[in-house]
Amino acid sequence: MESSALRKSELHPSISDPVLDTMNFLNEVTLRYPEAISFAPGRPYDGFFQTEEVLAHLRRFLDHLADQGASPAQVRTAVYQYGPTAGQIREIIADSLRRDEGIDVPAESIVVTVGAQEAMMLVVRALIRDPRDVLLVPSPCYVGITGVARLLDVTLGPVPESPDGFSLENVAAAIRAQRAAGRRPRAFYLVPDHANPSGTTLSESDRAGLLHLAAKEDLLILEDTPYRLVSPGEPVRTLKALDRRRSVVHLGSYSKTIFPGARVGFAVADQTVVGDDGRTGLLADELSKIKSMVTVNTSSLSQAVVAGALLAAGGRVSELNAKAAGHYGDAMRRVLDRLADRLPAARRAELGARIRTDEAGTTGA
Repeated sequence: MESSALRKSELHPSISDPVLDTMNFLNEVTLRYPEAISFAPGRPYDGFFQTEEVLAHLRRFLDHLADQGASPAQVRTAVYQYGPTAGQIREIIADSLRRDEGIDVPAESIVVTVGAQEAMMLVVRALIRDPRDVLLVPSPCYVGITGVARLLDVTLGPVPESPDGFSLENVAAAIRAQRAAGRRPRAFYLVPDHANPSGTTLSESDRAGLLHLAAKEDLLILEDTPYRLVSPGEPVRTLKALDRRRSVVHLGSYSKTIFPGARVGFAVADQTVVGDDGRTGLLADELSKIKSMVTVNTSSLSQAVVAGALLAAGGRVSELNAKAAGHYGDAMRRVLDRLADRLPAARRAELGARIRTDEAGTTGA
């Protein structure tokens, strides 16, 4: 007897949304045409990866545990067993954030995740309570946050980019419009450095303005930072480094800076949460509860390798990626040269196209 088939129309409607095919499509194209240069996924250049380094990073972390007083049995458990849900390398990540980014937060405010994608999922799930709550996002924005919202039935509020990129007035207008419609803007997600897909980078004055607006409007900022330490030029300070009111949840990833196969990211969630009984904790604690029912914990083995890489660099991810950033800068300049050859200024004017550049990257508009 043939088994009965499931009807797609009776599954969650997000499955039929084309946005959920995006990641699979990009990965499939890259694997099928390995020699092609794709501008679609944020895929690091393979040429700087050395297979033996993975083993060296792992050994370095195991030695670090032993140096910290762990017994052989404890070292074995650290890589073979389930680890703490919030992560076992939080102290190392916190130290790296202080050294590299000027972000000074306690290790307890960090949750180690399966890439930044899981961090987005956890934060959005925790913050959005009912249908009135809205997550503001730039338009256009990264497809990963769009997919998270679709899976969680979260309403997105688009914030259009101006011709020159980010506009503080557009954010303020979006907040007003959502409130006028009876909804509550809960948070604003953005990639402030070399945004995907627009390529824009927020100036420090715009960052200060956004933090001021967030405080005034009781809005959280979800800062996603995958590209800043692998791009040429001096990076602007992160929103979290400028944050004095705990208005920013900082989302980080080691996929671009160490290697994507590890699938290790993190969320810095140092916001205070007050329970009905008056007890206080951190938003990170609430994210850990959700994570325990999603992935249980991030791979202990992957965390060990990432921690070993961080230890090798003295926590300086920027130094670890200096060679890669130089490579990407050279590639960017070559692309600009070829675009100038193929699309000179007169031709761009005729087509109504322009090339926007900054220290981070290039966007054709």
